[in-house]
Amino acid sequence: MKSYLRWSSTLRWSLCMLVALVVPSVAYAHVGVGETSGFVHGLGHPVSGLDHFVAMVSVGLWAAQRGGRSVWAVPLSFVSVMAVGCLLCRVDISIPFIEQGIIASVLVLGMLIAAAARLPLVASSLLVALFAVFHGHAHGTEMPETLSGFAYGVGFTLATGFLHAFGIGLGLLAQRLVSLRATQYAGGVITAIGIYLCIA
Repeated sequence: MKSYLRWSSTLRWSLCMLVALVVPSVAYAHVGVGETSGFVHGLGHPVSGLDHFVAMVSVGLWAAQRGGRSVWAVPLSFVSVMAVGCLLCRVDISIPFIEQGIIASVLVLGMLIAAAARLPLVASSLLVALFAVFHGHAHGTEMPETLSGFAYGVGFTLATGFLHAFGIGLGLLAQRLVSLRATQYAGGVITAIGIYLCIA
């Protein structure tokens, strides 16, 4: 019975991710981004594109999978450096290959989760920080230089934190109620999404 429940849960998770795969209109968070001012639009933006959404949840999943101090240190590194990436854009410091960096974050995090990779805490934090620069710069490019733009930035930063927390919750729940391998299966699906984003 436990085995059946485990496979049933994994299958449901995989099907949800598969549905997201076949909806190309949500594939990119930074193409046709829509309204980029105000707190509410900022709060909704990170869930409007598959690339950012999956990357943020992946950071939380990987942190939960690693356990210990990583549960808070890895997501905190991402959110902090994402803000720095946004500021770099505000002071006209450009970064090449933004979209490629964002897509790479999905692919690499998926592979790390699938492999249950346990890098040292500093290396894990630095890796997600590198990806955070790309995500932050992309968001910063979208923001108008107004008070409404600042509110938008606060909104998407909070939403990013919520998505990290969601990923952590999923990871801890999977470990407790299903199995440690359930998170690895999710990592396989995330890797597939990363490959899809590379060729889409």
